[in-house]
Amino acid sequence: MSIRAIRGAIQLDVDERSHLIKSTAELLTKMLHDNKVDESKLISILFTASPDITSEFPALAARELGLGDVPLMCFVEMDVAGALPRVIRVLINVESDTPRSQIQHVYLRGATALRLDLAQ
Repeated sequence: MSIRAIRGAIQLDVDERSHLIKSTAELLTKMLHDNKVDESKLISILFTASPDITSEFPALAARELGLGDVPLMCFVEMDVAGALPRVIRVLINVESDTPRSQIQHVYLRGATALRLDLAQ
């Protein structure tokens, strides 16, 4: 069994608490589903938010999805001039036999612009 990292991001329409939780849950659910992740194999989930997001911690969405026993941590992204606004990024660390080349990274809404080569 190997450790794999699954990347994802979503751009929020507005920095509003309920929208942030719903959008982050949407992203997490798709990341887990697309990679057929057995939740018992989750190691940790890291979240970043662009500096313009202050309404809530994205990790709350994971707790509300029942992932409260998984180590979760939130960070603020670097404040780079011209960066895409209102973006939540996620890095899921998981035990998996899936080859790295077959991991499905998920970029939703405006965040597809971050990685056109990986966006679905």
